[in-house]
Amino acid sequence: MPLADWISLVALCLAGAASPGPSLAVVGGATINAGRGAGFLSAWSHALGVGIYAAFTVLGISALITQFTWLYQGIQIAGALYLLWLAWRLLHSTGATQGDTPHEQQQLFRAARDGFAIAFLNPKLAVFMLALFSQYVRPDASAATNGLLIATAAIVDGAWYSLVALLFSARGWMERLRNNASRIDRVFGVLLAIVAITILLRSMTS
Repeated sequence: MPLADWISLVALCLAGAASPGPSLAVVGGATINAGRGAGFLSAWSHALGVGIYAAFTVLGISALITQFTWLYQGIQIAGALYLLWLAWRLLHSTGATQGDTPHEQQQLFRAARDGFAIAFLNPKLAVFMLALFSQYVRPDASAATNGLLIATAAIVDGAWYSLVALLFSARGWMERLRNNASRIDRVFGVLLAIVAITILLRSMTS
């Protein structure tokens, strides 16, 4: 793969990752409530979901997802319901807490689960991959080139959200966030609920 093409692919993936959305709320919330490690775990679990969609695109499966309306809408509705569940949990949150090891393990599991699900249950990611990422897929490409495409999408996404987790967990900044964790959770909860309701209404009218 020519270096110029790879650089443009990195820029495309970075632009997609950096666009504000529910993923930012999930990774940011995990960082605030459970620390930098949970934020990193959420970030790279999200990257795993992105990498799977990148692999789907290389294999041509994303085309099937967008071709069959019922499949696309099914993923869309499942994603919206998951967002509503996350919103409900955030709206009933009491903020960041310090707990024992089992509690910390539970927080890490949630961070990984939510990071992956918010990416994998997002059908817009399939559309993004099919419309833009697929422009870099060649039928005669080698396995190494296809592997580079998939790895680039996943690593750029993971690196971006790791930066988000790093910023959210910075000294001083983290203390202020933790002191206002319950308010921040409620704001994130409202935003996720609005996104979920919008998705549901759009899917019912489409």
